[in-house]
Amino acid sequence: MSGIFKRFCLVLSLLLLSACASAPINNQNIPPPEALPIVAAKSDRPLVALVLGSGGNRGFAHVGVIKVLEENHIPVDIVVGTSVGSVVGALYAGGIHAAELEKLALNLEQGQLNDYELSFDGYIRGERLQDFINNELHDRTIEQLDKPFAAIATELSTGKAAAFNHGNTGMAVRASSSIPGVFLPILINGAEYVDGGLKDPVPVKIAQQMGADIVIAVDVSKLPQSNQRPSNALQIWIQGARIMQQTIAENEIKAAQVVIRPQIGATPKIDPASKQSLVKAGEDAANAALPEIRYWLKRISDEKLLKQPVR
Repeated sequence: MSGIFKRFCLVLSLLLLSACASAPINNQNIPPPEALPIVAAKSDRPLVALVLGSGGNRGFAHVGVIKVLEENHIPVDIVVGTSVGSVVGALYAGGIHAAELEKLALNLEQGQLNDYELSFDGYIRGERLQDFINNELHDRTIEQLDKPFAAIATELSTGKAAAFNHGNTGMAVRASSSIPGVFLPILINGAEYVDGGLKDPVPVKIAQQMGADIVIAVDVSKLPQSNQRPSNALQIWIQGARIMQQTIAENEIKAAQVVIRPQIGATPKIDPASKQSLVKAGEDAANAALPEIRYWLKRISDEKLLKQPVR
């Protein structure tokens, strides 16, 4: 089969999928997301933030991390997410616990959230993802969620990171997850936004600004491959993008108290078995980090106790 014919078949398939797609709900009455000035939370006890990084399908491992934190009664007060981390983070911040998150993850089909539209800017609109999040959260805005939450997106024209902390939760997650060239950029309040992983793949410092004393950062990004040279221009470009993203992530992660890196290797083809293996990788990494988490909980608790005035 020639390359031209293959491309024709792909275009035809996308057109058919687009024509057959059901109309999204769009939840028009929810105000668009905003990145309002951050007001830091305060407490006499240690405030813990869970920061969930970008990483595409590897983000199923985030669910495993949350499972372990819940099973071990580790409190999470603040949630921040980028890209796939914003998807899992929004649901978790909205009160959906680990068991239900895992059920959602295992039952979700690969293309269920894709709504195709041929464009020079991309081929997935992202409206289905937006509606999925809003429906699962019963149309609550970000400030109405159970835990303080922020979704990180990148403003396309300036390259600045935006920490959406108010307004339409699904739209904020859609913006944070809009991979350039795949998803169409989303217009919010007059500006176009794309994937937050371009600017802030593991947004530790935002969590600290929100008042976190302890940041648990989960990095599921794919490390640059060191055992083989990219074989063509596209692979070289992808490798370069991974290197840049990893450099950004490393600089940000330095500020975290605890870093969890699930051992995933190459991103697997997504099916029920690989989803479960990714969740398990998250569980294993979180279990290994429990002593460090408990150390920081005790240390910050003791420090705060010493600072309290004598009565």
